Amino acid sequence: MSMARIVVLANSWKNQEWCLAGIDLDTEKWIRPVTGLDDGRIRQTDMKLGGHFPVLLDVLEIPLDSSGPDFDFESENRTILPGRWYHRGKLTPEDIRKYAKRPYYVLYNHRKYVTPKELQQKPFEKRVTLQLIRVDSFKVRDARRESTDKPNWKGSILSGGRKLEVGITDPVYFERLSGGHKPSPSCFLTMSLSMPYKPPDWDKDEKPVCWKLISGVIELPKQ
Repeated sequence: MSMARIVVLANSWKNQEWCLAGIDLDTEKWIRPVTGLDDGRIRQTDMKLGGHFPVLLDVLEIPLDSSGPDFDFESENRTILPGRWYHRGKLTPEDIRKYAKRPYYVLYNHRKYVTPKELQQKPFEKRVTLQLIRVDSFKVRDARRESTDKPNWKGSILSGGRKLEVGITDPVYFERLSGGHKPSPSCFLTMSLSMPYKPPDWDKDEKPVCWKLISGVIELPKQ
């Protein structure tokens, strides 16, 4: 059994369960622990931490296989093995600064999505579906429709010189925004790609695509 030591950079919503991801502190590569469920989502009962629920910047040791289901486009997935998880403390935003980038393109292109075909055309080890970026002008908007009372928070990023407004799936930050929190302009954002999905208003001949999401928000202290 292999224990991976990761810093948690995402623990976001995924089909009413969870998607956990972080950087392996020994290899400095991204890991997305997954289960055998149809989309790899993690149930809270899968997190064997004695009642502790993972939050951003936690350091966890998790028993993981050397590989996992890639769903034909992801490279970071590793299957969770039976056994206890360990909480090994917490890092600070300064500790993860070296992992954050300021890319011209966020996850490949200037669009809000990436097609599975685009990812499949890349060598397996270069199929990046997780990215930590540094932003200094972060803004959010509640994009809820008039017919619903539920917030629909979206965050603005720049990719390829274009402004993109993408969904926020970090539940802790989402609830903070709903409670009136004003976001800091300077943040580390964990960007991820969704499972392929086609909106109901798309043409029937269009294929499902992987949508860019903000799955973790770490605000930085004001300078």
